[in-house]
Amino acid sequence: MRLASFQAPGYDEPLAGEVRDGEVVAFSDGSSVRDVLAAGVAAIPADGERWPLGQVSLLAPVPDPGAIYGIGFNYAQHAAETGAELPERPVVFVKVRGAVAPPGGPIRCPTVVRRLDYEGELTVVIGAGGAIGGYCVADDVSARDLQRREPQWTRAKGADTFCPYGPWITTVDDVASADDLQLRTWVNGELRQDARTSDLIFGPQQLVDFIAETCALMPGDLILTGTPAGVGMGLDPPQFLHSGDVIRIAIEGLGEIEHSVA
Repeated sequence: MRLASFQAPGYDEPLAGEVRDGEVVAFSDGSSVRDVLAAGVAAIPADGERWPLGQVSLLAPVPDPGAIYGIGFNYAQHAAETGAELPERPVVFVKVRGAVAPPGGPIRCPTVVRRLDYEGELTVVIGAGGAIGGYCVADDVSARDLQRREPQWTRAKGADTFCPYGPWITTVDDVASADDLQLRTWVNGELRQDARTSDLIFGPQQLVDFIAETCALMPGDLILTGTPAGVGMGLDPPQFLHSGDVIRIAIEGLGEIEHSVA
C-alpha cells in the first residue's frame, strides 16, 4: 500500500487514504495513516471516495509523528566530504515535530541562518510493534552554520519546516528490498546526489534495533537514515540554498518530493 494524507476538494479537514492507479482513495472509516500503520497486516484497503492524484494536495503522511530521529554520517563518502571519521555506531539526533512539512514544502530559512543545505534521505516509518512499517523520502534540511558552532544539532536540524517528507508511505510489504535503492537529489534541475542505499554504513533494521535499545518506537515515528555525498557544503566551492531554489529528491520505487525555499 501507498499511504497518504491529503487535502481534497470540498473538504475542510485533511483525509487519509491509499494511492493507487493514479488516484487517491480515502479510508471510508476515517482511519489515519498512523492507524493503518499500527494495524499492520490487518489493515483494510481503502474503499471510500476517490480523486485523481493531481486534484488533491498531498500533506505530510503522518502530520504529527511522535518522534523524528536523524542519523549522521551514515554514508562513507558523505563522511569524507565533511571531514568526519566513520562512526563505529550510529550517530543519532532528533528533529522536533515543528520540523515536519508537506512533501511540496515550502521550507523556510530562519533569519539567523546563512548556510542552508539539503540532504536527500531514505526514511524508515515505524509500524506495528516497533517494526518497520514502511518507507518514504525526506529532506533533512540543515543549517550548516548553526551545526558547525553548536555542539547539539536541535536548532540546526530541527527548525520549523526542516523535515519535508512523503510523498506517501510505501508499506514494507510493497518494497522488495530497501537495502539497494537509487537515491537522487536535484537543486534547480542540477543533479547533486546520486547514490544507492546499499552504501549505507548502518542499514534500516540496524538503525531500528539501535534506537530501540533505549527508546520505544511507536507507529508513525520516523528515522531519516542519513544522506550520501553531494550536499551543498561538500561542493567546491560550497553551494548553499537561497530563496526560490527548488529541491527535488527521488528514491527508486518510493516516489519523489519537490519543494522550494520560501
